[in-house]
Amino acid sequence: WVEHCLRRMKLELMPSSVMNYQGGLEKWVNPVWNNRLLSDITRAEVHQLVFEELQLGANPHARRNALKMVKRIFQMAIEDGYLDRNPCAGITVKVPEADQAVLTSSEVQTFLTKAKVLEHEFYPVWVVAVMTGMRSGEMYALEWNDIDFETMNIRVTKQWTSKNGITPTKTRKCRTVTISQQLAEFLKEFKLQSKAWQPHVLPRLSEWERGEQA
Repeated sequence: WVEHCLRRMKLELMPSSVMNYQGGLEKWVNPVWNNRLLSDITRAEVHQLVFEELQLGANPHARRNALKMVKRIFQMAIEDGYLDRNPCAGITVKVPEADQAVLTSSEVQTFLTKAKVLEHEFYPVWVVAVMTGMRSGEMYALEWNDIDFETMNIRVTKQWTSKNGITPTKTRKCRTVTISQQLAEFLKEFKLQSKAWQPHVLPRLSEWERGEQA
């Protein structure tokens, strides 16, 4: 059934999502339930898989991810008429909220000033990130025709990942980002120097292309 679900997911999900499901199910689920009938697996066994069977030291995020995958596999069986219940129903994994560390205005100013002095290749990327709040993949996919200097807006319609290439945004919705006069002046000046990677706004950096920008 897992193999059937993965084949179907390839028609519905991005390749990276399918890879995540395949890797997670092979790692966590198949070793435990590989020869079991779907209809025989109980809620207690789902609970045992998530909270006991996962390798020692699995963090709450890994447990929640495993539960999410298993729940979807059973849900697909319900949708296809093979099951009338989902044994994952009512089971949850509590994940503690992560501390969100945020730079202060003065720290941002220091950071960008130093990056400019050093002529760091990621400097223009960091400027756009700080001044727009756009996601990494959205900035990589950004083209000059997405920027309207008359209305002072950026139209965000797409994103890029190293696994999937150019796709719609994460929410699959278009949105408009207002740009400040300071950012507009930076972009206009930068455009004069950026003919090498037109039509894209930001440079094609090797670390970025490999997904190593963090």
